Amino acid sequence: MDWRDEGILIAARRHGESAAIVEIFTAAHGRHAGVVRGGGSRRMAPVLQPGATLGVEWSARLEEHIGHFRVDPIGTPIAALIGNGAALATLGAVAALIAAALPERAAHPALYAASRDLVAALGREPDWPARYARWELALLTELGFGLDLSACAVTGARTGLAFVSPRTGRAVTREAAGDWAGRLLPLPGFLCGEGAAGPGEVAAALALTGHFLETRLAPTLPREALPSARARAVAAILRAAT
Repeated sequence: MDWRDEGILIAARRHGESAAIVEIFTAAHGRHAGVVRGGGSRRMAPVLQPGATLGVEWSARLEEHIGHFRVDPIGTPIAALIGNGAALATLGAVAALIAAALPERAAHPALYAASRDLVAALGREPDWPARYARWELALLTELGFGLDLSACAVTGARTGLAFVSPRTGRAVTREAAGDWAGRLLPLPGFLCGEGAAGPGEVAAALALTGHFLETRLAPTLPREALPSARARAVAAILRAAT
């Protein structure tokens, strides 16, 4: 059993005297684990960094075996994130959510592309916090918990969407919300392709996605709780914005 792919390193831990067991989110083969011979060496330390993009070759005698990886570095974001605590925390949240939520060896090409673009933007592009909020939205969609932000659940209007029902995940306009607005979750316009993504809008977006991560995704996870890295990332993003 052999294949080649591109992937993002999610986690690595030392195995034995010189090897490492790594988890890599690959473009065509999903979240995959394998052993990297020599992965525990000093020479490989700069390569096996969280968020690193790698060219990988996986081989095993049988498909169900953990197998071995050969890796070639394509790019690593760590150097660019030194001194940017919020971006580093966000990278940790991305890795932790992928590791916790995605089933092993199931391809998610759209989410992989979004993850690769987000990791490349962290600490480099000024709008990376907004991109992270969109990534969480994409994660929910990929796992079957997507929100319906295409039209108002009451009137069918496709513009002026201002809220989301915390129960159904469907959008509502300000006019249709009426007296119920206080019971709904604010919907930042940038999530629908409208308006700017300032600090307040990003905070509202993370509160929105956080609600559905907690109520829809978390109950399906082994510990029925989100990885703590997600809360640390959100706190760091909000601190950096003040």
